[in-house]
Amino acid sequence: MAKPVADVMTRQVVYLPEATMLDEAAQVMRDRGIGDVVVTRGPTMVGVVTDRDIVVRAIAENLPPRTTSLGDITSHELIMVEQSATVDEAVQAMRERGVRRLLVCDADRKVVGILSLSDVALMPTSTAA
Repeated sequence: MAKPVADVMTRQVVYLPEATMLDEAAQVMRDRGIGDVVVTRGPTMVGVVTDRDIVVRAIAENLPPRTTSLGDITSHELIMVEQSATVDEAVQAMRERGVRRLLVCDADRKVVGILSLSDVALMPTSTAA
C-alpha cells in the first residue's frame, strides 16, 4: 500500500504577513528550522516564500533584506494536495508543476501541512520481510 502524504508531511506551517521584511522572515525560518513560510494578506493566503526564494530573488538581485518584503518576492501560485493523496501522487504533482513544495490540505481545503522534496527524501525505505 502506498504511503499517504499525511504520514510524511511537515505539520508545522508558519504564516507571515506579506509586509514582513526578508531579514525577519529568514530569522523565523532559522529559528523554527523550516525552509518556507506561507505569505498572507489579512486572513487570505497569497503565496509561499522559501529560503531559496530569498537567496535567488532577493539577495542575488541585490535587494536589501531589511527593506524588501515577502510580498515583493512571493510565489503567488498556491499548489495543494490533499493529505490522503499518496506520496507518489504528490511527487508527480511536483514534477508536473516544477515545484519542490506543496501545501497539504484536508478534505475541507484547510491547510494542515507542507510536503517538501526533503520530506520525501527522508522517508524510511521499506524492507522486505
